[in-house]
Amino acid sequence: MSGDAQSPDGASLPLTLGLRLAPRLRLPWHARLRDLLSSYLPLMLMAVLALATWWLVKNSPRSPATATEPAVSAEPDYTMRQFAIERFDATGRLKLRIEGAQLRHFPAFDRVEIQEARIRAIAPDGRVTVAQAQRAVGNGDGSEVQLIGDAEVRSVYRDGQTLVVRGEFLQAFFVTERLHSDQPVRVTLGGSEFKAMGLDYDNVAQRLDLKGPMRAELPSRVPR
Repeated sequence: MSGDAQSPDGASLPLTLGLRLAPRLRLPWHARLRDLLSSYLPLMLMAVLALATWWLVKNSPRSPATATEPAVSAEPDYTMRQFAIERFDATGRLKLRIEGAQLRHFPAFDRVEIQEARIRAIAPDGRVTVAQAQRAVGNGDGSEVQLIGDAEVRSVYRDGQTLVVRGEFLQAFFVTERLHSDQPVRVTLGGSEFKAMGLDYDNVAQRLDLKGPMRAELPSRVPR
């Protein structure tokens, strides 16, 4: 703050009032170094840690490459000619017999191909189902078989009648005792014959479902 003051003789004298600033203290070098280290030490530690991690990853021994399993061949692993295979249940009872001119087993899918196949399946109650075809394709245990070319399946129907199913394609499930086809079939039951575009047959329930269009030839009644 500034102003004018009057001297004893009336002359004006300049008057100046001000604040005196304290001189800035200069810290000693070791104090300045300590402040600098406290400010940058966390950053330096992070950089050192990142560098050590990179070095450890780069120089760590690598695990040996896992050996890949050999691919399963699409070629048959064994072939049998003029064979007969029999399968038994836990009690030793024969439940399935498969015969043919040639069998080839394909491990990639656990499938078998049979030429001139003849199959005999025996149910737990003793009922027998017989099947044959020029060619059969099925799974390894024989529980499901596709019969191809002049296929025929014979089974005992209710009242002791014999059910005969013929077609170019039949799919037989011997464990569940079912027969299926989505191609034309000819069914003979007793003295009746049916032609249909497919069928589903349950041997356990003794149920036969024919798919239309269907044609039936029934035996003529003997005149009294």
